[in-house]
Amino acid sequence: MHIDWMNFTPWTALAGGALIGLAAACLLLFNGRIAGISGIVGGLLRPRATDIGWRLAFVAGLLIAPSVYRLFAALPRIRIEASWPVLVVAGLLVGLGTRYGSGCTSGHGVCGVSRLSPRSLAATLSFMAAGFATVALLRHVV
Repeated sequence: MHIDWMNFTPWTALAGGALIGLAAACLLLFNGRIAGISGIVGGLLRPRATDIGWRLAFVAGLLIAPSVYRLFAALPRIRIEASWPVLVVAGLLVGLGTRYGSGCTSGHGVCGVSRLSPRSLAATLSFMAAGFATVALLRHVV
């Protein structure tokens, strides 16, 4: 593994993490809702009149954030080394795992662990273990 120390930006990562934590805390404090992206987007697919406004605002914030970031710094170059079929299959597997895991990494990892939820801790440990195993398998075995 190689770390590009010239482009290592711990302060922006720290600020981003703090903003995610602040947004999750505000959503819970002011709306009584968990900031799990799969649940928020899923709620838009089966909308209830009282829920649609905050869900749309949350998703709009996620989509607008890179444009706001670009006002202050250059966006990082994105390089994806996978074909479209691999990306589609990966996306479907993530969606399937989200349904079976009753939530996504943002809901369990950011919000659930901070609330000391045993289910979220188990889910997050499973996500991380699966990610480590996948990288080890694909980088060192295949």
